[in-house]
Amino acid sequence: MSAMTTGNTSRADVNRRRILDVALAELLRDPDASMDQIARAAGVVRRTVYGHFPSREALISTLVDEAVLALATAHAAGREGVEDPAEAVARSVLAVWEIADRYRLLVALAQRTVTMQGIRERLAPVRESAVGLLQRGLDEGVFASPLPAPALAYVNEQILFALMEAVNDGLLAPREAGRTAAVTVLTAAGVPASLASALVAKLSD
Repeated sequence: MSAMTTGNTSRADVNRRRILDVALAELLRDPDASMDQIARAAGVVRRTVYGHFPSREALISTLVDEAVLALATAHAAGREGVEDPAEAVARSVLAVWEIADRYRLLVALAQRTVTMQGIRERLAPVRESAVGLLQRGLDEGVFASPLPAPALAYVNEQILFALMEAVNDGLLAPREAGRTAAVTVLTAAGVPASLASALVAKLSD
């Protein structure tokens, strides 16, 4: 590969990354932002944006994929090396919420363009790891639920989506949302509210 080709490739990569970063900011600011608006904000012509992303839906789909990867990374990092299932769940929710909060408006966009089924498919690896953690908690008596672990994992997932919507609608303060999400997920898994609140408060200090 020639130096000129390498230079063109790296410049294209830089342009693509800038378009994605600007698109995320613009869509969080204005969910109806057009490709023209995104191009202007990124300082490129519209043709450059379409050269990387053939449609607005393709651009949003790429941003959703990146969001899911970030969520999976945060989920794994939050529970890594933590033995107690309740603490592992709380830490993972707190870690995930920092990412989820950033993408909460994007999730609302994705529901219209990627579809919830598409989001569920993307989240499958995160859900599978959550199922293992929930099953361990049920086996050890830390959690108590009439639901099997796979169904409980779906419930927890929907709790997080619902709380994102509550923040979007002004029903829940963003600064409180992460802790609220962690307590709500723990109580949904059968942890007494007082214990869940105390655990999350300790982890949030």
